[in-house]
Amino acid sequence: MFGPRDTRVRGWFLLDSYLPTFFLTGAYLLCIWLGNKFMKDRPPFSLRVHLIVYNLGITLLSLYMLIELILATWEGGYNLQCQNLHSAGDADIRVAKVLWWYYFSKVIEFMDTIFFVLRKKTSQITFLHVYHHATMFNIWWCVLNWIPCGQSFFGPTLNSFIHVLMYSYYGLSVIPSMRKYLWWKKYLTQAQLIQFLLTIVHTLSAAVKPCGFPFGCLMFQSSYMATLVILFINFYVKTYRKTPSRTAVNETPVTTEIKNGFHKDYFAAANGSLHNKKAQ
Repeated sequence: MFGPRDTRVRGWFLLDSYLPTFFLTGAYLLCIWLGNKFMKDRPPFSLRVHLIVYNLGITLLSLYMLIELILATWEGGYNLQCQNLHSAGDADIRVAKVLWWYYFSKVIEFMDTIFFVLRKKTSQITFLHVYHHATMFNIWWCVLNWIPCGQSFFGPTLNSFIHVLMYSYYGLSVIPSMRKYLWWKKYLTQAQLIQFLLTIVHTLSAAVKPCGFPFGCLMFQSSYMATLVILFINFYVKTYRKTPSRTAVNETPVTTEIKNGFHKDYFAAANGSLHNKKAQ
């Protein structure tokens, strides 16, 4: 469906063979299963310092990718509607190098779930959370091997911007004195959903006005992003559109199911940086 691999990324770390990506994904899923068994009769870890360092690191990496993608695509004169894989020369290689870091960041983000396991936040390890983390790492192995530049730049640029906001928020939220300043968390889900929709529109724009970017890849990317839209809309409806009964409102503490406007499933799509007040 995709044709031959792009020779420009040959020899890059983890890209020549699919086996490392496959086995790392398998290890991720195995760690969830074994980790929950290991933690079943043990007290949860706090990991406050680890979470601060981790979230700061992901924030800085996302900021680097955001800035570098903007500069590289500007230098290469990228067309926003449709950009092929070979017309920008050295700028295409620069974009591909940033997108390799984007791919590699997806294996680092497996730690989101590991922190859930170690902190015994099992209710937040939902299908949405695991599906998103496991599939992104594998899909971006394919992207780097077949379409490592050109039209592929747009989604990671938006996602890097969202991750700067999201991981900086989660890092700050670990610090109790900072939580009163974090008024903007309710907008993160809306921003993520807008990101997915814009990525689909951008991807399909290359099908409406072709520029030589592989059509099969456009359809694959759009289909995958559509699954994320469906899952996030499902979450959004549960969180913001479903009116709880009076009994449920009276019986449900705000720090368990609903936290300042957020349903617990939202934190399953992030890394569990917020501590339950009861746990503190």
